Amino acid sequence: MKRIASITSIALFALVSFVTVGSISAQEQAVKANVPFDFTVGDKLLPAGHYTISLANANVIKIQNSEQRVTILTMATADGNESNTGKLVFNKYGDQYFLREILCSQAAMNMAVPASKQEKRVRTQQASLSTPGQQIYLALNR
Repeated sequence: MKRIASITSIALFALVSFVTVGSISAQEQAVKANVPFDFTVGDKLLPAGHYTISLANANVIKIQNSEQRVTILTMATADGNESNTGKLVFNKYGDQYFLREILCSQAAMNMAVPASKQEKRVRTQQASLSTPGQQIYLALNR
C-alpha cells in the first residue's frame, strides 16, 4: 500500500513539474496592451483596461485582465501577417470594437481571431447603412 502511495506521489510531482514548466514557457510568449475601449472577442464583451495575451496552445490564445479579473480563451489561427513593432488589430463598426489580430513576431504570436456571429451581423448592418468599418491598431508592450 505504501508503494502505491509513493508511486502516486512521484507521478503527481512529475505532473506538477511539467505543468509549471509549460506555464513558464507560455508566459515568455506573453504580450501586454492597454486597451482604452471596451471590445469583443468571440461572444464576450471585455472592458477597457490592461491585458496580457499569451498562447495557451498552438490554436488558442488567453486574454487576461487581472485588475478586472477577466480571463478568456479563444480560438485563433496563425496568419501570414507580421509586425516588427507588435500590435493588436481591431475591426471597428460604429462604436463597437472586435479583436481581429495579435501581431508580434518577437513573441511568436502572429494570430488571427475569426469573426464571431455578432461581428458578422454588425458588419452587415453597417454595410446596409453605407458606413464602412475601420481597422484600429494598438501598440503592444513586451
